[in-house]
Amino acid sequence: MNSYLIMTDSSADICQEFLDQYTLGIIPMVCEIGGSEYRHDKLDGWDSKSFFDRLRNGATGSTSQVIPTVYTEYFSKILDQGQDILYISLSSGLTSTLDSANIAAAGLREDYPERRIFCVDSRCATGGQGLLVMYALQNQAKGMSLEENAAWIEQNRLNICHWFTVDDLDFLKRGGRISPSLAWIGGKLKIKPVLRICEDGTLEIAEKVRGSKVARATITSRFKASDFNPEYPYVYLCHGDAEPEAMEMKAEIMAAQPQARVIVQPMSPVISIHTGPGVQAVIYYGSNRK
Repeated sequence: MNSYLIMTDSSADICQEFLDQYTLGIIPMVCEIGGSEYRHDKLDGWDSKSFFDRLRNGATGSTSQVIPTVYTEYFSKILDQGQDILYISLSSGLTSTLDSANIAAAGLREDYPERRIFCVDSRCATGGQGLLVMYALQNQAKGMSLEENAAWIEQNRLNICHWFTVDDLDFLKRGGRISPSLAWIGGKLKIKPVLRICEDGTLEIAEKVRGSKVARATITSRFKASDFNPEYPYVYLCHGDAEPEAMEMKAEIMAAQPQARVIVQPMSPVISIHTGPGVQAVIYYGSNRK
């Protein structure tokens, strides 16, 4: 048995290959959609089509941070088994969930003085968070210690580049990410934002372009402009029930960089409830986070 368990929350997007190959602890997150609570407790195999159809049909939703007692419940089960914990959180620039994890960890350190709990801010989201988790799992399998792995994440997290665009600006407006006037004008003029995750883990509109095709071409070009490192070959194309467009982007990326291991999968509901159906993201380990 490994001396520590790597854990993350269900806002991460991670491919089935890694979920089958490695042991990973998952903290479930909860969405509210159309007045009903939706508990997202698995990273693959959930009914993404029905989820995005509800959004298309006018359902609105929200998310809330995980409270400390949930972390206490999940962490204590692992500590009782004699394992330490490396928890990799959704970016603190997008949620206060990491604060809850740290509160729980502080209390548990008193109850389990012989155990170690490291809570690390990914400064990432969706497939970016997933990439950090995947590489941390590989590090662990190669024998990297808990302390070394936590330090590796902090040293490399800003190499995870997120570039994405959305189909419907109203979702960003409701989440307070853009102004109502920009959402209205953008809808009339077919303006599409190209967004990124900043160095502090917050969301930023990097530029505005006309039309979805131009937006997708822009975010694909960001990958092509980055230095590809074959040591970190995975590229996530996370989408909001828009697989045909994602497959077109995959073909472009593979043509530009045949060594890339491109993963196409639906974006987690925890994130996509704020971005809506049609979202397209290219996420990779690179040199141009900004």
